Amino acid sequence: MNSVGLRVFGELLRDSGRSDREIARLLGVSQPTVTRFRHKLVEDGWVRQFTVVPGFVKLGFQILAFSFFQSSLGKDESGGNDCGELGLLSSPGVVFAAECNGMGMSSVVVSLHRSYSDYVDFVKKLRLEGGDDLKMADSLIVSLEGSVLKPFNLKDLAETLQEKEV
Repeated sequence: MNSVGLRVFGELLRDSGRSDREIARLLGVSQPTVTRFRHKLVEDGWVRQFTVVPGFVKLGFQILAFSFFQSSLGKDESGGNDCGELGLLSSPGVVFAAECNGMGMSSVVVSLHRSYSDYVDFVKKLRLEGGDDLKMADSLIVSLEGSVLKPFNLKDLAETLQEKEV
């Protein structure tokens, strides 16, 4: 990716809702250039989706949970991906699930919940679907209504890309 492409990417990280015309004006390039790079970023997999970062509390979510497991979530016997077994992984509250390494854990699920009891119900259902192979090892629960030190955003990633470019 050339420097103009990285600069377009950085501006999209800062605010993907801006028009190509506005980004072009900021970068000092033409609007068709920005449009071309936006399409190329999607085509080449640099951008998977344009979305918003919601105000989770405004939406009624009180808890962000990181649940760690000693199991390989969503893998079948051949090692292929079979997330269909655990339907909860595709539930609206699950925002990320992956294999991981460290602290004796092998999988992590990141999920949003409206209350603590909602989280407890989620874990119960996940354990039922996972059967004996799925062993919850630990969890970390974050109160979204507490003092959030830094709200989730990707703006700083854009700064990191600019530093790398120099």
